[in-house]
Amino acid sequence: MKVALTIAGSDPTGGAGAQSDLRVFHHFAVYGLSVLSALTAQNTLKVSAVSAVRGDLLEEQLNTLLNDIRPDALKTGLLFSMDAIMTAAKIIRAHDLRNVVIDPVIASSTGTDLMERGALDIMRKDLLPLARVITPNIAEASALSGVRISDEEDIEEAARELKQFGPEVIVITGGHLPAAKEHETLELIYDGKDFHRIRGKKIKGEYHGTGCAFSAAITALLARGSSVTDAVRQAREFMDKAIKNAHSIGKGMKLLDV
Repeated sequence: MKVALTIAGSDPTGGAGAQSDLRVFHHFAVYGLSVLSALTAQNTLKVSAVSAVRGDLLEEQLNTLLNDIRPDALKTGLLFSMDAIMTAAKIIRAHDLRNVVIDPVIASSTGTDLMERGALDIMRKDLLPLARVITPNIAEASALSGVRISDEEDIEEAARELKQFGPEVIVITGGHLPAAKEHETLELIYDGKDFHRIRGKKIKGEYHGTGCAFSAAITALLARGSSVTDAVRQAREFMDKAIKNAHSIGKGMKLLDV
């Protein structure tokens, strides 16, 4: 059986974070491992509090697990603190882990900051060079690259800037394109040589945990041996179904059917 690991925060709704990642892994018949990097107080309306897991406890969780089980792929989600980012990078290097997917969670869907000041620089320096794939959305790609994104040419420029930090493949998700593209989604894939685009139709509504589920699907598919491009295409198809069948069980954003 193929195995995937998520290093992520806890979401009490189950709509994002480690809980969602594990359900996505199961959907693709991949056994899921999880290590918590942060605890959150949140619902479908807001994130009211975030507390990072201490770096020494995060390291102990990872070493204890990885000394026993080696995952075929792993993803990082919410890594709130600089300490958490440095610890994750240290363990990935020490265990020579492959098929690393970095979902650079900077803010929640409702706008709450989910990364402490200074952590972006540590992510660029320590974590991005270890990634096979990074999956920022428009806002995250802009923050990481320093490129102000308003159209597809800007997305390409941001991808080129991000490639310089060392990841093998950049996948920028364009579900939040400017008004001219408000009815279209775009996944831009860049491997340092070529750009590939996967386009789709935007589904109306507000949905919780889309970035988490998308990156988890890519991780599971890489664990199963898919190429990055095939993994992104299959993950996009999975997300379309998850969004179309989303559940309204709270007062705010819908929860994906994963």
